[in-house]
Order: sequence, then C-alpha cells, then structure tokens
Amino acid sequence: MANMAEQKTPMPELDAAERIKSFDEVAMGYTLEQAMQEAERCLNCKTRPCVNGCPVGVPIPEFISEIKIGEIGKAADIVKSMNLLPAICGRVCPQEKQCEQLCVRSKKGESVAIGRLERFVADYTLAEAGKEIEKPESNGHKVAVIGSGPSGLACAGELARKGYQVTVYEALHKAGGVLVYGIPEFRLPKKIVATEIENLEKLGVEVKTNVVVGKSVTIDELLTERDFEAVYIGSGAGLPSFLGIEGEDLNGVYSANEFLTRINLMKAYEPDSRTPVYKAKNVTVIGGGNVAMDAARCAKRIGANVTIVYRRTENELPARLEEIHHAKEEGIIFKLLTNPLEIVPDENGWVKGMLCQQMELSEPDASGRARPVPVTDSEFELATDCVIMAIGNSPNPLISQTTSGLDTNKWGCLVLTDEDLGLTTRESVYAGGDAVTGAATVILAMGAGKTAADSIDKQILG
Repeated sequence: MANMAEQKTPMPELDAAERIKSFDEVAMGYTLEQAMQEAERCLNCKTRPCVNGCPVGVPIPEFISEIKIGEIGKAADIVKSMNLLPAICGRVCPQEKQCEQLCVRSKKGESVAIGRLERFVADYTLAEAGKEIEKPESNGHKVAVIGSGPSGLACAGELARKGYQVTVYEALHKAGGVLVYGIPEFRLPKKIVATEIENLEKLGVEVKTNVVVGKSVTIDELLTERDFEAVYIGSGAGLPSFLGIEGEDLNGVYSANEFLTRINLMKAYEPDSRTPVYKAKNVTVIGGGNVAMDAARCAKRIGANVTIVYRRTENELPARLEEIHHAKEEGIIFKLLTNPLEIVPDENGWVKGMLCQQMELSEPDASGRARPVPVTDSEFELATDCVIMAIGNSPNPLISQTTSGLDTNKWGCLVLTDEDLGLTTRESVYAGGDAVTGAATVILAMGAGKTAADSIDKQILG
C-alpha cells in the first residue's frame, strides 16, 4: 500500500546564510532512499490526471512505479521517451501549476513531488559514465532550427530521433538560450545544460553559434540556397520591456535581460570576468515573476541589499512559490502594493532613488487579477542606486522584418495559421515558444517544439 504521508519528502537545500555567498545550486536533489520514499506516495491512478497537466505528456505514474522498485534507468528511459531535457525541466518547470496541480494526493495534503523525482532520475543517469547514445539512421532530409533555447532544442531533438539532419543556429557564442543567459547557476547549473546539449549532438544535431538569423543569414536563404526543407523558429523573447517613466536612461538602470546575461552567461560575479556589472549597495527590482526573483537573488549574491517592488499583493505574484520562498529566506525585501513613478538621478547622472506611490486593489482587470489603483497623496521616495526592470519581454523583430510572408501580432509575436501544427503564415516555416506566446515557461516552449517537430515530419514525409 502506498505511503499515506500527507507532505512531500523534503528536498535538501543549502542553508540561506551560506548560499548567498556563492552561486552554488540551492536545491541539492534527492538521494536514492529519499526518491524511493517519495515515489511510494504515488497512488498510480488509472485516470493519470497528472499526465494531462504535462505539456510534453511524460508518462508520470509509469516512471514513478520504476523508482519504487529501484529501476532508475528504466524510469529515466520512460521520462526521456517524451522529454529530452528532464534534468532541466525537473529544476525549472512550474510543476505546482501543471502536473502536480492535478495530482490526486493534493486533495488531502501535498501532491507527489513529480518534478523532484524527474530531476532525480535525470541526474542519476547523467552521472552514469560512458552510456552510449545511438544516432538514428538518416532519412536524408534537412531541417533548420533557429534558437538553441528549450523550444529549439526540443524540436531539434525530436527531429533528430526521427532521422533528420538538423542544424541549430544560435545568435550567442554559447548554446542554450535562456537556459544559459537567463536562469542563474544556483537554479540551473550550466554543466547540466551543456550535458543535455551534448546528448542532443550525439543524436546528430549540429549546433552553430554566433549566427544571427536575419543578419548573418536569412530564412529565405536557408530555404532556397541551403536546401533546408523546413525551418523552425524558436528564437524566444529577448527584447526587454520598460515602464516608460522618467529616469530609465540613467546610469545604474538595467533590463533584467542585460543584468542576468552579464551574470549568468558572462560570469560577471567572478573576479577575473571581462564583462563588468555594477555592484550597487541598494538594488531595486521592479516586477514579480521568476525573472524578477532571479535578478534579485543574483544581486544579493554580489553583495547588494535588494528590494522587489510589485504593484499588487503577494497573492498575485506570478513567480513560483519556491522562488518566492527562497528569496525571502535570502533576506530580499518585498515592497508590495507599490508602483514606480520616476527614477531620481544624482548630480552625475546615476540613480540615487525612485519615486513611488502606494497602491490598493480594485476590481479584476482583463488578466483576471485584481487591478491596482493609486492611493491619493501616497507618493514617497525609495533610496536605491540601481534599478532592474523585470516586467516582461517580447520577441526581437529582426527575424520577422527580414523574412517575407511572416506575420506578427501587435506585440511582435509570430502569428500561427494553425496552433495545433505550429505553422506560421510562411509556407514551410514553423514557430513556437516565447517567439509566439511572449515570455512563458520552459516546458510550454518545449511542448511547442515537439508539436512542430511532428508537423514538420508529416509535411516532409507525408
């Protein structure tokens, strides 16, 4: 009979006082004993509601059943049959809003820790030395993938498994997209990303870095001059948004994209880094999503006192509960129901403060969340010498501007003529992930990449 413990098996973590001194991974992962203990909590429901909540359709009860009996290799094979990047997804996916939200165990206590178990089996097999990955036999067809983030990698991996010759074009000097420039080391170690990409390369995927599609080469050229039969655009949403308030052009104001890229990709926190980052005393992060939490926790680790400013309450924070919990443990201050009005300069053009106003919640807006409205005569100045904008991103317009027949909507996102196929308004050009939806989650981007891979396969092979 399944262990009826109502709470999840706790995840070992680094102590907060110690972890803010380094970029070491916070969540340390289950031991075999802990994983088997947690697996016993799964009821192996016949209806499998958890699978319905997984954007890539991982057979969750089946892989957990293998953990129960210690068959970790078999468990990993089951996960990888649907998810080629499980070590990544087990760390960064919002399981509490997807598979775990639908877990029957959550009706009385906590859900099964599906994400932690996925991470466990992935890490267990990553640690195995010398395991060969068999390259599928070529089917003689070529497909180009733009972007080496989660959506592009998922599409490339699925196509490679079907025998396609896949070339991935990445604008940066290192593959991984948002997995390497956006998500900090303490949440997702970059060696994990590198290993997952190496495994895709063993399947036959070729990754070309420092190629800016739309500048180095166009999609038209890929289709006509380089003989690719289809193109998948998984270029993400890397264009940062700003509030449009006075003072956003001051020294000491960053977009979260720039700040995190300097920290995560360029290792600006290391003493010998060739890419600097301003090490401010008091940092204010505007926003309440996972990117805001990442920026705040990075700023804390390079020595700043950090405040998150958000115009709604904690109930409306879009970030993962785990990220909010970790941020609080690390001493980050949450200044809620607060709206920035102006960034205040000193005499040298650097940030010295931010003018804010108190907010209160009114009726829900179009998003369904309570709408914040200003409190009369509630303005105040917050002392700060660095402001990081983490209020969202949109797709870079370069690809759409340099490709004929590729439509976008008013937010700059690529328009799909058929969402079930991932097909854009240009024949043989598919797209998915943040380039279509705007900034979303890793696993949703991967689901879109898998969908497009199946569509491309049907288009080419009929």
